[in-house]
Amino acid sequence: MKFSNIKRRNAENPQGSMPLSGHLRELRNRIVVCVLVLFAGVCVCLSFASRIVTLLTDMGTQYDYHFVFIRPQELLLVYFTIALTGGVVIAVPVIGYQVYAFCSPALESKGRRTFISSLLFGGLCFCIGVGFAYKIVLPFMLRFLVSFSKGMDITNNISIGEYVSFLMTVFIIFGIVFEMPVISVLLTRIGILKAEWMAKSRKVMIVIIFFIAAIITPPDVVSQVMVAVPMIGLFEISIILSRIVAKKKQLPEDDEDEE
Repeated sequence: MKFSNIKRRNAENPQGSMPLSGHLRELRNRIVVCVLVLFAGVCVCLSFASRIVTLLTDMGTQYDYHFVFIRPQELLLVYFTIALTGGVVIAVPVIGYQVYAFCSPALESKGRRTFISSLLFGGLCFCIGVGFAYKIVLPFMLRFLVSFSKGMDITNNISIGEYVSFLMTVFIIFGIVFEMPVISVLLTRIGILKAEWMAKSRKVMIVIIFFIAAIITPPDVVSQVMVAVPMIGLFEISIILSRIVAKKKQLPEDDEDEE
């Protein structure tokens, strides 16, 4: 795809194609917007970082965890980690729109709808994954892990940095895992993936899923199962959605054959 062949209306050339320098200028401007929004999001989240840390630690204190920081700068680094993560979450919709706005002149109307729906459903699935981890997975994990100290003369003094890092890892893992249906639909739509292939490889995929869960989770069986089971469920959902998309793709082709 040559940039010079993309029709893009702007103030300098409302009817013709934009030269390469114009594309680079527009790309620079959109990157600047994304960086500014990210910076603003980090600043906003930094002002609420202490409240977020309190919210996260409350989850652990109810299971008898006690939190400490073992380095002078550790708590401050935790605040910055949370602020940066929150800033990225705030900036993602803006970044997605900027990517869409830059690429939309090269996309057909169907491609634009696919792009927008993928962004919306991708964000929704990520939020569902994080919510699932916060409400269901993490309480179970924390309760299970602390149970090993019962009956032992061991105090649950947990580093706040390690604790927040553990939570963020779980949030990101489940957010990405819940993107599986969206990715499957996209790959099916562009013809790379077929529902029949997924159905035939179900047994192999279950083994692969448990292997991936063992790699991306902490070294305990419960965490692996808590990740693997939702992944298997999402894989089945992905098969169903891929079949629906494949049928919709076949309808126009069948209409053309009849004509």
